[in-house]
Amino acid sequence: MACVVHCFFAPTLIILSFSFLSLSIESEIIHYLILFLAVPISIFALALGYRNHNTLYYLFIGASGLVFLIAAVVMGENLLGEIGEQTLTLIGSMMVAFAHFKNYRKCKELECDCHES
Repeated sequence: MACVVHCFFAPTLIILSFSFLSLSIESEIIHYLILFLAVPISIFALALGYRNHNTLYYLFIGASGLVFLIAAVVMGENLLGEIGEQTLTLIGSMMVAFAHFKNYRKCKELECDCHES
């Protein structure tokens, strides 16, 4: 459930909230806020997936994606250029999404009840 909230609702809520706060979508603070939400939720979801499914590969892919996302923000446009930063962000996002998706599929395959409350 944390993965679903993270993947679908958090980015939308952040973007919508900035229109109310009169902050520009181009502002660097958006990158930091998304990371502030995405990194802990992703770490929690990926660790939970690993603990329940014992598939290290998905944890590695997800963690690598988070490293790409963090690197894109830390190095930024100054070191990477605009295209480099966007590319690193896109690759990292795709890796994290892929890991979450594969964990979800593995859960369905095993018919586990780890997502039940």
